[in-house]
Amino acid sequence: MFGRMRDDLTATIGEIRDAGLYKSERVITSPQQSLISVASGNEVLNFCANNYLGLSDHPEVVAAAKEALDRWGFGLSSVRFICGTQQIHKDLEGALSNFLGTEDTILYSSCFDANGGLFETLLGAEDAIISDELNHASIIDGVRLSKAKRYRYKNRDMADLEAQLKDAADARYRLIATDGVFSMDGYVAPLDEICDLAERYDALVMVDDSHAVGFVGSDGAGTPSLFGVKDRVDIVTGTLGKALGGASGGYVSARREIVELLRQRSRPYLFSNSLAPSVTAASLKALELIGSSSALRDKLAANTQLFRTKMTEAGFNVLPGDHPISPVMIGDAAEAGRLADKLLDLGIYVIGFSYPVVPQGKARIRVQLSAAHSTQDVETAIAAFIEARAALAG
Repeated sequence: MFGRMRDDLTATIGEIRDAGLYKSERVITSPQQSLISVASGNEVLNFCANNYLGLSDHPEVVAAAKEALDRWGFGLSSVRFICGTQQIHKDLEGALSNFLGTEDTILYSSCFDANGGLFETLLGAEDAIISDELNHASIIDGVRLSKAKRYRYKNRDMADLEAQLKDAADARYRLIATDGVFSMDGYVAPLDEICDLAERYDALVMVDDSHAVGFVGSDGAGTPSLFGVKDRVDIVTGTLGKALGGASGGYVSARREIVELLRQRSRPYLFSNSLAPSVTAASLKALELIGSSSALRDKLAANTQLFRTKMTEAGFNVLPGDHPISPVMIGDAAEAGRLADKLLDLGIYVIGFSYPVVPQGKARIRVQLSAAHSTQDVETAIAAFIEARAALAG
């Protein structure tokens, strides 16, 4: 049987290659940091990791992980409700609740699992989910697992959201689901306007804040903090794998009763091993560092403004905004791939994003700024973009 399937798979993979959409995995041979080593032996500046605050190799975060290995062991070999809950898991859930200003928090092995276990637990066939068209794949898949009716509104379009809310008027419960920051564009969802509509039409609000928690808002608590709507958002999901240490793990932080039901019925939580002790302890340390000073957030903001301003002045098409995700729009997928390869030759590690990760014809180099970058690092990246563009044009 597999003989025929192999032929089909080989043909499909060939089509992906021919279209310039094949995604190669580059091997790095160093810790995740601003300057990394790659398999060729070269050292390159990394401008595509989600290491927003530079905590992935922060010495205090690493030390906390090492100490946890000695004190708590390598893993739990169990799920939470059997014998997989250590005190540090409860400590991290409490710390996240305090940081985000929510009533309770539940940990998952990833934010993908958090979103995958959320909707089917809370909503049934008599309910409705109204989802932004550019939401992360984990929200899309989570919504598909639910029996709730599905509605989709145009990205950040409040008129269309209102229309969908009206169309879902007969639902028992309506839930608006949105990314806080859309990962391919760096656009921020207008949570204040979303909450206004939710209150007008008696809906719940859910936000995946993976690309905001830790550095967006005056306290770093994400987009609900940025818009002053912490008390108006019902559910916040997020990851520990980006700004909060960069390893793995996710969470749902929400109304107390929502979290309590998730502990009883959310399948990815009930049937997945507990978050590793070293990751849990390191994430606690990351939260402590974020709460103690705004220095990392300030540095990240300065690097972002410098890159966006000078790249625009140099004639590159950078999507507007002030988020560290700074997409340099190329359009053609193959051209984006060639530019990324040339930039690697020049010592800048970036990746070309193309379909199906982004829409057809909207390929880009998604540059990610970090607090770990020096001003000189950012200047070097800008100069490399200019040189690579000239080389490819020639």
